[in-house]
Amino acid sequence: MIKDIQEKILRLKKEKNVTILAHSYQAEEIQEIADYTGDSFRLSQLAAEDKNDTLIMCGVHFMAETCKILSPDKKVILSCPNAGCPMAEQISAEELVQLKQMYPGYTVVAYINTTAALKEHCDVCVTSSSAVEICRKIENKDILFIPDCNLGAYVKEQLPEKNIKLIQGGCPVHAAVTEKMAVEAKAAHPEALLLVHPECQPSVCKYADYIGSTSGIVNFAKKSEAKEFIIGTEISIAEHLQYICPDKKFYPLSKHLICPNMKSTTLVDVYNCLTGDGGLVIEMPEEQIKRASVCIDKMLELG
Repeated sequence: MIKDIQEKILRLKKEKNVTILAHSYQAEEIQEIADYTGDSFRLSQLAAEDKNDTLIMCGVHFMAETCKILSPDKKVILSCPNAGCPMAEQISAEELVQLKQMYPGYTVVAYINTTAALKEHCDVCVTSSSAVEICRKIENKDILFIPDCNLGAYVKEQLPEKNIKLIQGGCPVHAAVTEKMAVEAKAAHPEALLLVHPECQPSVCKYADYIGSTSGIVNFAKKSEAKEFIIGTEISIAEHLQYICPDKKFYPLSKHLICPNMKSTTLVDVYNCLTGDGGLVIEMPEEQIKRASVCIDKMLELG
């Protein structure tokens, strides 16, 4: 059945000149029919360079928005309309305006995992892989980092010369991993290297052999001479790595590292997008796209 739906999707996307983007946290059967897989911002960049005018984003809402910002003239469809991101949506634009009033003169740095409405009020955007380098290049010493306090804490540790203000927020999935879980995982797999996403708590990151973005974790595991790894990010990455590196062993740091929003997308959702019976077309006013693109353009300039 899965193979049948995959074949229908592959045929339809070719007939209709549609490009499918799948975030790294998507299921293996969705990644298999995607044109591009990877982290959210890189997918948006690849989509902007792609020749097709219709894009299906298999991810969450803010990713589809970012895709639309970088490809304003293309039709962008979110494959599962209900796929949101608690981190991206946890503060409103109004709350951010109030925070800016509390910290006048601060450069507002937004993690890419934010809504377009928030990006409109930010100075610079960052990804998990570029956050340290971009914050280092910001001339202003005073930085207000939103919304992930764990990623922000990691940046703050790397850049003691900066005055970085954090707010209480972040990814509830990564934040749920505890120091006790990290200790127990390392005890259960003493030969394994611990690879951790910086959205995890600092108390977890201190045990890591490597801290980095999802793509960074995948690349580290692929290139490493080690044979065993504990994966401290969404549980699907351990699964994907088992396919990529069958000669190595991968253990999820916690069975609770499951993103329900990422798991809500199905092959049938993608198929329905191609038949016109599903998905959410992302509509954004031209002025909003212009305002939200400012912080992204600054990221590209500094990055």
